[in-house]
Parts: sequence; C-alpha cells; structure tokens
Amino acid sequence: MEGVPHPIPRTVEEVFNDFRGRRSGLIKALTTDVDKFYQQCDPEKENLCLYGLPNETWEVNLPVEEVPPELPEPALGINFARDGMQEKDWLSLVAVHSDSWLLAVAFYFGARFSFGKNERKRLFRMINELPTIFEVVTGNVKQPTDQHANHNSSGKSKSSAKSCQSESESKVVKMSASKDEDESGEDEEDDEQGATCGACGDSYGTDEFWICCDICERWFHGKCVKITPAKAEHIKQYKCPSCSSKRARV
Repeated sequence: MEGVPHPIPRTVEEVFNDFRGRRSGLIKALTTDVDKFYQQCDPEKENLCLYGLPNETWEVNLPVEEVPPELPEPALGINFARDGMQEKDWLSLVAVHSDSWLLAVAFYFGARFSFGKNERKRLFRMINELPTIFEVVTGNVKQPTDQHANHNSSGKSKSSAKSCQSESESKVVKMSASKDEDESGEDEEDDEQGATCGACGDSYGTDEFWICCDICERWFHGKCVKITPAKAEHIKQYKCPSCSSKRARV
C-alpha cells in the first residue's frame, strides 16, 4: 500500500482507535462508496484486497510483496468472486472477511507490544461494543452516528424480541432487557423474560439470537436450530424442526 506511513499504535486505546479508523473506512467502501468499490474490483485484474486505513479511508490494491508482511493481510482475490454471485451476497462475504482482518490486525498489535490478559480483555470489550461490519452491511444493526454514544448505550439498544414478529422483519432477535424499547408493554416483557429455548431448554439470556416458530410459537436459539441472522432474513414463515417433521408425516 502506498502513502504516508501511519503511526504504530502501542497502547490499548491507540490500538482501538486504529481499529475504529480502519473499520470506518471499510464500512464506507461497502456502503456509501459501494459503486466506486464495485468498479475497482474488476475480475479481470490480478488478486485484489480491500484495505481499511487508520484515517477512515479505504483502498483496493494488490497485496504487499514482502513475506512475511508487516501486518496481517486481508482476504486475497475478492474481485474474482464479484460476478459469480449476487452483489449483496458478495458484499456480505467481503464484510465477513473484513471483520476477521480487523481483529487480526488489532491483536497482532496486542501481541507485538506484549499486552497482558487484562489489556487484551479490555481491547476486545471495546471492540465488541461496536457493530461488526457484516451487521452494518446486512442491516442487522443500524450504523451508529456517534460511536462514543454507542459505546455507552449499546447494551440498551437491542430490539425487543416481540417487535420482530412482523412479516416484513427478520424473525431473529437479540433478546433485550431494555424496558424503554419494548413497545408491546410490560406483559410482553415478562413473557420474554420467561422464555426458554424449545431445543436445549435453557432460559432466556441477553445478547443472543432467537427465532420464533410461526406454528407452535416456541422460541429457539438460532444456533440450536442452525439458523443464522442472514438466513433468517429470507424466511417468511419459520417452522421449527418439530413442526416441520409433523407436517412431512401428514
């Protein structure tokens, strides 16, 4: 990559600021600058990578020539898959790889400068307060306009499980403990708090993806029924494994 070298982050706060800057650049490439990004990923060109830079910009470029590289490298050859799949699926794939690359770079710095257990834990906690690039690109989480405000309020901003029962929305939810965003009232909140997974039997827990069967109206962990947030977006009426097998036998 060309340009003026960026300062090397050495503290937890500096590594997090580096992470946040690179993340902002990658989100721009996959959202507001998506047309420009799409054009630059010409499948006829050589292996290309998407780089996020600490100054909140991005660039599509060839991988660095030095081996091993100074920093972990992003996914190679993202341009080759561009015309072989739907644009939204391709962007989602690039987003997932970008999330992985950001974590690799952040914890590379942590290892290089000998972060201890508490420092690594603090760094991950700060990173985890931000929505992933995949969540922003797929629309599962609204992109915060003020990331500092998001850092303070992310635990209270998850949507209520009951608000996801509309057909126009995904049936997957992050169960929320917030009363302010429960538009259905206290009765529904009590019902939500008492929910148990129809597959594993575990009780309701915050920060987990859940999905409701439209037939028996039981709730399930997405991981227990092998339903991801991305997959749930395309399900108009969800049937749990038990209800699906019953209908098959009729």
